[in-house]
Amino acid sequence: MLANSILEQMNAELCKRANEKVGNPNVLVNIVSRRVRQLNAGGGGLGRPLVDVPASMGLADIALTEILENKIGWELPEEVAAVRPIAKKRKKH
Repeated sequence: MLANSILEQMNAELCKRANEKVGNPNVLVNIVSRRVRQLNAGGGGLGRPLVDVPASMGLADIALTEILENKIGWELPEEVAAVRPIAKKRKKH
């Protein structure tokens, strides 16, 4: 239920703009969830915000802002058509 708690914490306007940029709300939630976990871990490096934000801003909003400012990248895999498997012929004993 991490996704639900993160969705409740997000600024609606930032969420709308980031969703337009990403194009898929499920992918957006996954990107934000992963980034929030990184920010929660702390310790420098990826644990620090990649953008200048006020101290009062929530982690989900920081992740959305990073997406909007092109600080986080992602790739969607190409869609591949499903193929029905070919049945193998069984050997007679």
